[in-house]
Amino acid sequence: MMDTQKEALCRIISTLANKNEELHNFLETVDNTLTGLQEESCNVTTELEAELEQLSSALAEKGAELHDVIKEEKHRKEAELQKQEAEGRAALLSCEQLLHFANHTLTITNEEEFIQAAKQIKERVTMAAAFRLTTRPLVSENMSKFTVDFSSERAGLMRLHFLPVPRAPEIDVSICVTRDNSIVVAWQPSGEADGDSGPIKRYELEYRKTNRDDSLRAAGDACWEKIHDIRETHVTISGLKFDSRFVVVRVRARNKAAAGEFSEPVAMETRAFNFGFDAVTAHAELKVEGDTVTWEPQGVKGHDPRLRGKESRSSRSATPSPNKTAASRAGRERFAGESYTVLGDQEITGGCHYWELRPLADWKSFSVGVAYRASLGRFDQLGKSAGSWCLHASQWLQSSLAAKHNNKAKPLDWPLPQRIGIYCDYDNGDLSFMDATRPRLIHAFKIKFSQPLLPAFTVWCGGITITTGLQVPSFMGNFLSNNRSLSNLSQ
Repeated sequence: MMDTQKEALCRIISTLANKNEELHNFLETVDNTLTGLQEESCNVTTELEAELEQLSSALAEKGAELHDVIKEEKHRKEAELQKQEAEGRAALLSCEQLLHFANHTLTITNEEEFIQAAKQIKERVTMAAAFRLTTRPLVSENMSKFTVDFSSERAGLMRLHFLPVPRAPEIDVSICVTRDNSIVVAWQPSGEADGDSGPIKRYELEYRKTNRDDSLRAAGDACWEKIHDIRETHVTISGLKFDSRFVVVRVRARNKAAAGEFSEPVAMETRAFNFGFDAVTAHAELKVEGDTVTWEPQGVKGHDPRLRGKESRSSRSATPSPNKTAASRAGRERFAGESYTVLGDQEITGGCHYWELRPLADWKSFSVGVAYRASLGRFDQLGKSAGSWCLHASQWLQSSLAAKHNNKAKPLDWPLPQRIGIYCDYDNGDLSFMDATRPRLIHAFKIKFSQPLLPAFTVWCGGITITTGLQVPSFMGNFLSNNRSLSNLSQ
């Protein structure tokens, strides 16, 4: 009865824990949304003020231009009229003087003087400017050609409104591709006319990793990686480490200034083989730091005083504590002697897997391969047992490369690679070593695996670094079908 109640209580606790996580994610989303709202409000207000300022500047510039045209025409007409006025006044003055002289001539009684004065008047009248001057203004006061009517423009200004945002695109899962640790994401535009929201200028894509596909909207915006300024309806996300089950993607369109809503998020499956070094198994003279192992000689005996202390303390008590038990387990599993070996921390029990190794600049000798854990004793070296297969590289004294298994070595005529790819198809019994830089097949084993495998590494003098979370590369397809019949050391 009590066990049933405990099971029911555990289910309730699990439900509450999930709900608790969901609420935390929800509150984080609300908080991020509130922060984003405040930032977006400031941004759009600033953009509105900038647009209004540009509109005002354009109106002022156009108004000044029209004013200048009117002023120029006014000045031209004024100059013409002022010239006519000056000429008219001069002609009037000359005419008045001649009229006064003619009236005076009528009062002359001496015939000879009268005839002479009349002759002068006749000559002056013939040459007078008043009789050559036009008495009609050369320009008119009419300026009607500069009349304006901006009623339609005012109506246009009254129609000013916020630019409609584009509708969300739709990710086309049928043409999305996950390959070589890259994801090609493609989508279809919303199909709305450009006139509805203006032409789409670019797209923005966001993606994030997750191990759950049932909570695509659970996390806040802070954890999304962003790709901006995408001009096409597809983009490639490259250089990814596939250390989660899924990568969730979403995309939105942006017109001149406004970004629309994101599309429905889509989860792209990104399964790959992820593992690290199992430091518990590492030889005492191997230093494990993340994805790197280096050889640091400290002497075969007495290399780790902490272990010596734990061993001495554990011998004093017949009932060791859990901590002491863990220490003794580490001692049993740690490689020793001349087996400078460390194992991976994830087993291979089926499927296809791929990882890579790079030797560090100062390396002298290393081996890489797979092994049955039970087949390796603490002092066993890779390739010298029936349950381990490896590629051994050395540049100590002379350069050499060999495939090793069951204490047999096959020399390989191949330059020492700078990047080695290891491909393991457990179900088909394929273990291949690739020169990943070229890429070319270095050697392939054909094995019928019967136990779980572990990645295995040996380092002597120098170091190596591994890269995991890799998909099986597409170039492997060029080798698998052509190399099934290669000779191997396991047969």
